Amino acid sequence: MNNSKPIKRLVLRLLLLVVVMFAFGFALVPIYDVMCRAFGINGKTAGQYEGEQVVDPSRQVRVQFLSTNAIDMVWEFYPKGDQLVVNPGSVNEMVFVAYNPTDHPMSAQAVPSISPAEAAQYFHKTECFCFTQQVLQPGERIEMPMRFIVDRAMPKDVKHLTLAYTLFDITARHPPVAAVVGKDAERPVR
Repeated sequence: MNNSKPIKRLVLRLLLLVVVMFAFGFALVPIYDVMCRAFGINGKTAGQYEGEQVVDPSRQVRVQFLSTNAIDMVWEFYPKGDQLVVNPGSVNEMVFVAYNPTDHPMSAQAVPSISPAEAAQYFHKTECFCFTQQVLQPGERIEMPMRFIVDRAMPKDVKHLTLAYTLFDITARHPPVAAVVGKDAERPVR
């Protein structure tokens, strides 16, 4: 009795399953973006600001800042202010503070969200700590600026935005480089 046909068929099906799973992994980010837009959740901020930088002094938008830690994150993390009232087209800055109270180096990543979601495409971060992982040594405190522009093209009925950051502990996935003490010490790149 020849069992090679069922084995070949099984191997081909398993290979096809692996290819489908691999393709699905690549499709997750675009699918996530489409779902967020469709359901108005987890508004992602727009990319680099490419518009002409002309301030609209006739309009004001209140931008509220929130920060939370993921369930396993022990850092202190907060904005230096609760909100700013800005004019569309102007460059603005809010400073966030992070403090590692532990006795070991840790890595973190901040994930932003904008609400209302339909306004997220008009919020342009020109500098943000969320673009890279943050590494803090034991007891280290840093101030991290976040610069942004609210696009003049934002609908006039939007008068309030909320920028929320969630800080995640990514130490297990991205271990920090151990600090070298002394005159040749280098701080890990952020």
